[in-house]
Amino acid sequence: MDRNNTIPAEQEKAVLIALIRDRDQERQAEEYLDELEFLAETAGARTLKRFTQKLDKANPRTFIGQGKLEEIVAYIREHEVDTAIFDDELTPSQMRNLEKEMECKILDRTNLILDIFAQRARTAYAKTQVELAQYEYLLPRLAGMWTHLERQRGGIGMRGPGEREIETDRRIIRDRISRLKEQLKKIDRQMASQRSNRGSLVRVALVGYTNVGKSTLMNLVSKSDVFAENKLFATLDTTVRKVVLDNLPFLLSDTVGFIRKLPHQLVESFKSTLDEVREADLLLHVVDISHPNFEEQIDVVKQTLAEIGAGDKPVFLVFNKIDAYTYVKKEADDLTPATEENMSLEDLKSSWIAKANTPCIFISAREKINIEKFRKDLYGMVSEIHCGRYPFNNFLY
Repeated sequence: MDRNNTIPAEQEKAVLIALIRDRDQERQAEEYLDELEFLAETAGARTLKRFTQKLDKANPRTFIGQGKLEEIVAYIREHEVDTAIFDDELTPSQMRNLEKEMECKILDRTNLILDIFAQRARTAYAKTQVELAQYEYLLPRLAGMWTHLERQRGGIGMRGPGEREIETDRRIIRDRISRLKEQLKKIDRQMASQRSNRGSLVRVALVGYTNVGKSTLMNLVSKSDVFAENKLFATLDTTVRKVVLDNLPFLLSDTVGFIRKLPHQLVESFKSTLDEVREADLLLHVVDISHPNFEEQIDVVKQTLAEIGAGDKPVFLVFNKIDAYTYVKKEADDLTPATEENMSLEDLKSSWIAKANTPCIFISAREKINIEKFRKDLYGMVSEIHCGRYPFNNFLY
C-alpha cells in the first residue's frame, strides 16, 4: 500500500516488512501489518509502503530473500526512507546485515514497541521499567551497533539508552541493569505495601488488548479523568480508583494493554504493574468488537494472562465499541457460507459467545450504550465476591 501524501518534516518516513509463511493467510498478514502501521504511527512515523514475501522461514542472514531485499533497497533509495520496520524480532546479525544493505535505520517489532513505551512513560517507576527493558534488549545487540546508532542520531527506536550510552560497553550496561533491577525491587516492595494497606476491598482490574477502550470505561465507571487516547499504549502506569456502585465500594484498576508478540523484556520489567492483575478478584476483559481480528486479540490476552499467572481469575467479558461495529449483509440469493464479515451484532451475540460459560455484555463506553446494564451486572459480581468474603456483613441488603 503506497502512501504518497506529503510527509510533515518532523515525521520519519518508514516502510514495513513482513514474511507470509505457509501457515499464515495473506489477509491475516495484512491485519498484522495494519497493527504494525498503527504502532509506527503511534511512534511518530508515516508509512510509505508495505512489503511482504512468502517464505517458509526467515533468511538467517537478511530475514528476507535477496530479490525482495534488492526491491526494498531500490525503493528506500528512491524515496529517501528513514526507517525500515520488520514485523518480527530480528537477530543481531540480521540487523547489522540489513543496516549495511539498506543504509537506513532498521527496527524490529520489539524495538518499536519499546520506543513507544519510552515515549509514553510518565512516572519515575514507568521510566525505570522501560529503561530496564531497553537495556536488556540492547545488551545482546552491542556488537557493531554503535556506528549504526551514531549515524542515525536519535529518532524512533533510539530514545533512552540508545542516545546516551553510545560509548559504553557490556560491563557498564550490565551494571546499569543490576542497578535498575534493585531500584525496581525497592519500588515493588513499596507498591506491595500500598496494596496491602488498601484493606480487604474487592479488587477489579481492567485488562485487554491495547486500544480497546479500557481507560474510557475506567473514566465512565469511576467518574475520574484517566488519560484516554486513540493510540496504542496510551496507558502505561496503573491507575487505581475507589468506586462505589450504590452502597458497594470496591477498587478498580486500569492496566497496560496487551499486544501480539509483547516483548518478554517488557513483561518482566512491568511485573509489579501486572501484580494488580494477579491480585485482582475479578477481571474485566474489554474487547473491541469492531476490530476485524477481535477473536485473536481475545486469545492473545488469555495467553498473556496465563503467562503472568492470572489465567484462572473470574472474568467478565465486556465487548466494547458496538457503535463502530459493521458487517456486510448477504444478498438473499447468495448461497455461499456466511463468514464473520456477514454476521450482524445479533448474529454474533448468538454465536460461540452465547455458548461460552464466561459472562459477557455488549456496550459502547464512548456513546454510553448499555452502561446501566453493565453497572448492574458488575454490581452483582462484586457483591457476590464481597458476600463470600464477609458472609455476616448484611449492609448490602
